[in-house]
Amino acid sequence: MAAMSNNARIISRRALVEEHIRLENLHDLEGILSTFGPEARYDDEPWDDHRIGRDQVRRFYEELLTAAPDLHIELQHCHAADTAIVVEVMITGTHLGVWRGLPGTGRLLRFPLCGIYTFDREDRLSGEKIYYDRATVLKQLGLFREPTHGLGRLLALINHPLTIAQALGCKFLGLKHRVSHP
Repeated sequence: MAAMSNNARIISRRALVEEHIRLENLHDLEGILSTFGPEARYDDEPWDDHRIGRDQVRRFYEELLTAAPDLHIELQHCHAADTAIVVEVMITGTHLGVWRGLPGTGRLLRFPLCGIYTFDREDRLSGEKIYYDRATVLKQLGLFREPTHGLGRLLALINHPLTIAQALGCKFLGLKHRVSHP
């Protein structure tokens, strides 16, 4: 069999990603998994959640589709390169089941997400890596308050008294606050 041209490969990969998203919208778990090759991987970067292997990818989707049984993904932009397909989508759904340990809140979700798809030698999905603003999701679920308003300030003070005290001390002493990373 003749090697596929680079342009044909990109077109084929883009079609696979679009089919993958269509199957996600149908909540067709077996169909979704069929778009992955044998070395499936799913990376939810905002949560530092890395699922390696078909069984773990299956569990990710089972959890997601249970948590938001009306999950819908609207493809807004698709960018194709030689080694990956990058999509920009809008995610919508209702949080009705357990997600990340949080029981269903009944709240609506709507947030932009960027997904990066990589491929194996047979041009099946080898990985899906997603990026989105976790704070936006938590705010929509009622778990996050901006520290620029009354309740947010109070919660920040309660949740992070040492950090707040250090920042205020530096402010009053005219010192630069240094950030330390774990």
